[in-house]
Amino acid sequence: VVQQFDGRPNISVGGTVIPYKEVTLAAQLPGRVRYLAGIEGDSFDEEDLLVAIDDSELQAKREALLAQLASAEAQLHNAGVQYNREIYSPRSRSAPGGMGIPNLFDQFFTEQMEEFSGERDREAELAADLFASSTQIQEARNGIRQLEAELRALDSKLRDARAIAPFDGVIVEKFIEVGDTIQPGQPMLRYADVEYLQVAVDVPARLRPGLREGMMLKAELDVPVRNNLPGGGALEEVPVRVAQIFPMADPQRHTVKVKFDLPQGVSEPGMYAKVLVPDFTAQQQSMPVIPESAVRYNGSLPGVYVLDS
Repeated sequence: VVQQFDGRPNISVGGTVIPYKEVTLAAQLPGRVRYLAGIEGDSFDEEDLLVAIDDSELQAKREALLAQLASAEAQLHNAGVQYNREIYSPRSRSAPGGMGIPNLFDQFFTEQMEEFSGERDREAELAADLFASSTQIQEARNGIRQLEAELRALDSKLRDARAIAPFDGVIVEKFIEVGDTIQPGQPMLRYADVEYLQVAVDVPARLRPGLREGMMLKAELDVPVRNNLPGGGALEEVPVRVAQIFPMADPQRHTVKVKFDLPQGVSEPGMYAKVLVPDFTAQQQSMPVIPESAVRYNGSLPGVYVLDS
């Protein structure tokens, strides 16, 4: 039975199946590729090592910094010991003489006369010695902080020598091989999450008002239908959901980019797809509707038989 349906027509808009997430891993340091995890199609988990650049020179610099840091910590410890010695056994109180009667004479007469005559102020000397010792402690601490900052910067470079998988995914394209010499900014891998796919479509701007996020539409994918219809070869129709509508239109093409979520396992990245977008600017039309069971295939061409005129 042929029925009538009153509605607005759909506009078929072509697009491309893309991964939900995709990144291009580029080199951050110059060097030689020491390790490459796999080839196109290999799957990896988040935090897996994908590419490693030879970092022998950086490791040597790190060992030198650790040695300098150990020396600086020893200097800080020594400065602290000297400061404590000045508190409990100040040099300003030490007698310049040796042993026996000359030393006793210096302690009881020479030192007392120097303080009495104003030629020597032992409290000022003690304060100066303590200040000098505290300055040595501060300088040692500053040296440690400087070395620690240099060590953090070097560790950052060492991390840049390793490309880590940012999420679960596969290598979709590689641009390097083990042994290649690369420079900063040079692409190494394209890495993508292909478990979840989307269709990216440039929708004419006049159709944009009829779309909203979360809206369900239909799409046709460029793959054979998954049933045993005679001839096969038709496009597969699947439901899609409006996932993202870009806020700005292309000023040259007057189109708005829209992304649609696909069901899992229905396509592959790079495939062609058509999304049926309702044209809300057109007037409602009466269109004939037939049951799907009435469709017959002559090769790959679908058609129906008319019983009478």
